[in-house]
Amino acid sequence: MEKENDALRKAVRYLKGIGPKIGATLAKRGVKTVEDLLYLLPNRYEDKGALKRIEEMEEGMTGLVVGKVISSRPVYYPRTRKRVFEATVDDGTGSLALRWFQGPLPYLRETCEPGNTLLVSGRISRFGNRLQIVHPEAAVLDDGGEVDRYERILPVYPEIEGVKQGTLRNLVRRALEDCDHGRTSVLSREMEESYGLIPLSEAFAKLHRPDETMLDRVTHRRYVERLILEEYLLFQAALFLKKREAAAEEGIGFACDGIYRTSFEKSLTFELTEAQRRVIGEIEEDMGRKVPMNRLLQGDVGSGKTVVAVLASSMVLSNGYQVAFMAPTEILAEQHYLTIHKAFDDMGVPVAFLRGNMGVERFAVLEGIRAGRIQVVVGTHALIRKDVVFNNLGLVIIDEQHRFGVIQRKVLKEKAGSPDLLVMTATPIPRTLSMVVYGDLDVSVIDEVPRDRKKTVTRVYLDKDRDIVYKLIEDELKKGHQAYIVYPLVEESKRIDLLDAKRMAAHLQKTIFASYRVGLLHGKMKAEEKEDVMSRFKEREIDVLVCTTVIEVGIDVPNATMMAVEHAERFGLSQLHQLRGRVGRGKSVARCALITSEKRTALAVRRLKAMEKTGDGFKIAEEDMRLRGPGEILGVKQSGIPDFRVGDLVRDGPIMSRARRLAEDAVGRLTVEELERVKTVVKERWGHTLHLSDVA
Repeated sequence: MEKENDALRKAVRYLKGIGPKIGATLAKRGVKTVEDLLYLLPNRYEDKGALKRIEEMEEGMTGLVVGKVISSRPVYYPRTRKRVFEATVDDGTGSLALRWFQGPLPYLRETCEPGNTLLVSGRISRFGNRLQIVHPEAAVLDDGGEVDRYERILPVYPEIEGVKQGTLRNLVRRALEDCDHGRTSVLSREMEESYGLIPLSEAFAKLHRPDETMLDRVTHRRYVERLILEEYLLFQAALFLKKREAAAEEGIGFACDGIYRTSFEKSLTFELTEAQRRVIGEIEEDMGRKVPMNRLLQGDVGSGKTVVAVLASSMVLSNGYQVAFMAPTEILAEQHYLTIHKAFDDMGVPVAFLRGNMGVERFAVLEGIRAGRIQVVVGTHALIRKDVVFNNLGLVIIDEQHRFGVIQRKVLKEKAGSPDLLVMTATPIPRTLSMVVYGDLDVSVIDEVPRDRKKTVTRVYLDKDRDIVYKLIEDELKKGHQAYIVYPLVEESKRIDLLDAKRMAAHLQKTIFASYRVGLLHGKMKAEEKEDVMSRFKEREIDVLVCTTVIEVGIDVPNATMMAVEHAERFGLSQLHQLRGRVGRGKSVARCALITSEKRTALAVRRLKAMEKTGDGFKIAEEDMRLRGPGEILGVKQSGIPDFRVGDLVRDGPIMSRARRLAEDAVGRLTVEELERVKTVVKERWGHTLHLSDVA
């Protein structure tokens, strides 16, 4: 196996006959190793038809012939100043000239070495009194023997400038030979057989040395899916190894009742939903074990995740441990601080808000955390600074985790022995994507909202109907309610013809809403300015908040009942859904107006119609992933989405589900040596994504 791994890792430039120039060209396209070359799959297949004898060939025909190389040489023609590589093949019925006016000389010399038997295809032309093919496709036949059924169907690879199709075919053939006609799967042959899988080596051989059956799309797809399954299986196996590593750590084992939990539950003025109760039960089970909890809590906007997080915190506090709550922005962190502080205030539990610029006050907070006097700490990235030292941290809660890097999550956890981890997100993530980004976590989903939460009425308006939207906003303002108007830009741009928040805030205050108070909020403002604006909006000192997507996460103003989003076609569906979640947080019916250009595309129309049809964030996220791809849903480079060679997360979701099931079983059956191989391969492919430690 190690020998084969060496063959797979061999740099493609060292394959016989390739040369440094082609090696460099392939490397630029990401084809650096033999394994990369095997994953360079054909775009299509060309059926060259039946073999013909050279004596049957005529000018203008496209044919497939087999002949022995009689002679070959590079030739220079002074009159045209052209260098040509020429060869002559003979099949016993006649001879045929082959000419290349440019091409890799080492490859052509090796291919056209006298005595080689070639399979040649191309268009027949005439040069003087001789038949010829200019720039033919030529492949050396094994043993100089007969053409078998494989050679009639030629793979056509993705175009790589400077590398001809014939060159690619020969290189892939050599790669297959170097790896003994394929590569060994993560699974042994016995395991492949027990799972009913096509051997991976057979899949590679079929795709690169096709027979006529590969012209059938269903058959072709079966072999491609085997490669996709292999990639997904490898990735999921790595995630299960991560989970196993985490499970090997010794956790705390909390008693899940206690005075703080009882007190908090009694203080609730509403009934928990069935989904909340189910999720709390899952968290209780995790926290009760002496293994660190690693759980993702997914829930749509307004589903009540914070209540669940506070309940989990109360269990930890009842056991005498501290809680750290990290959020990606100061606005969201402050929102959580106010909620948590209010919940624990009557119980006498000290709660601190830790942010970047606190001055002298920061030292007092740090000392309180270190001494254990401050039991709950809420903050941003400030929580992972070196000077933040906990006394006995028992639970780490991270909100909107996809906005943090994996390393940041790890740093916060490492501030204690093995605290429990609860990751929360209001960003609906399709199941397939969740299996990838959060595959090392156990997942809980709050899939219902409180009964008294009313659906936000959403409608799409064209630019010309903007006055109708302004009238709807004014109607809400007259009722004493508030409104958001969201713009994609902070300031005017010379390159993009879009409305911007700064200019429109001034314009709306002077004209449309002159009788009301218009505020401005955007990401370029200082933290103190943002907090001041949001505080005044919460206190109803601002009626209309003109803003950018800075309000996307965590702003809770129940009196805000109207939102208008300008240039809505510029936003992703999941982002629009998050924005829409800022209204309808009170008891009044809320509206969301999506204003779009009349020049919008058919795709934009389809996307925005989805917003009108449903308020289910998970359905919207699935549609968003289909339309825009997985990377755009999370919207950040640190999201942990791996780069798969063949698999497409949108198209191949069912294969990912199958890979997850197989990986769970396979990890338990692999030998120590095989597990080491999995770790090695994964580190090479996705080490920056997974941050795997060494297997003991």
